[in-house]
Amino acid sequence: MFLGTYTPRLDDKGRLALPAKFREKLAGGLVVTRGQERCLYVFGMADFERLTAEMSNTPVTNRAVRNFQRVLLSAASDEIPDKQGRVTIPAVLRDYAGLSKECTVIGTGNRVEVWDTTAWNDFLAATEDDFADQGEEVIPGGLF
Repeated sequence: MFLGTYTPRLDDKGRLALPAKFREKLAGGLVVTRGQERCLYVFGMADFERLTAEMSNTPVTNRAVRNFQRVLLSAASDEIPDKQGRVTIPAVLRDYAGLSKECTVIGTGNRVEVWDTTAWNDFLAATEDDFADQGEEVIPGGLF
């Protein structure tokens, strides 16, 4: 499981050092792609293969399904971290997420998200009140 918040820097070659806690699970390969809210999603290869298998069971006659698949998969890039735990973020994905030097990497359970630090701070500030008000409608039965 991926947990926590980290603030690595994007280097001049577009490489991002994965948090040390995430490296073992992602060492065999990963997929980085467009995420929602203009972040990037990073999945371990096995998790991404499961996701695409589930998507293959959705009806291609549904426009929303087709559009979601197109956006998610068209810029997906499979990567293998180097010996220092760095992965190259393709330019199209850096542009999509507005990534500059300062990045925020968060664990969200089954995936990692990569955000421009300013965008993450803005998102967090805008959603913290909603978070405080949510509970059972997001997690059936509540937290406890």
